[in-house]
Amino acid sequence: MEQETTNLFRRRDTFFGICEAVGQDFGFNPLYLRLAFIAPLFFFPVQTFAAYFALGAIVLASRLIFPARTAPAATEAEMETRAPQTDEMALAA
Repeated sequence: MEQETTNLFRRRDTFFGICEAVGQDFGFNPLYLRLAFIAPLFFFPVQTFAAYFALGAIVLASRLIFPARTAPAATEAEMETRAPQTDEMALAA
C-alpha cells in the first residue's frame, strides 16, 4: 500500500493537520485528540481555538526545526549485492 506523503497543512481532509501531526509525533490515534477538543469547544470556543492554533504553532516550529529524516537511497553497488541473494532464495524454494 502506498503512503501519502503530502504536507499535513495542505490536505483538504484536515484542519491544518495539527491533531494528526501530534498523533504522528507521539504515536497515538489523532481521533482521541480531536475528541478532546470537541467538548471544550461548546463551553470555551475562543480559548479552544487559541489552544488549537497554539498547538499548531508548536507543531509547525518543531517540523521546521527538526525536519523528518529520510532514509538514504541505496547505491547501485548495494543493489547489485542484494539482487543475487534474493535470486538464490527464490531458487531454493
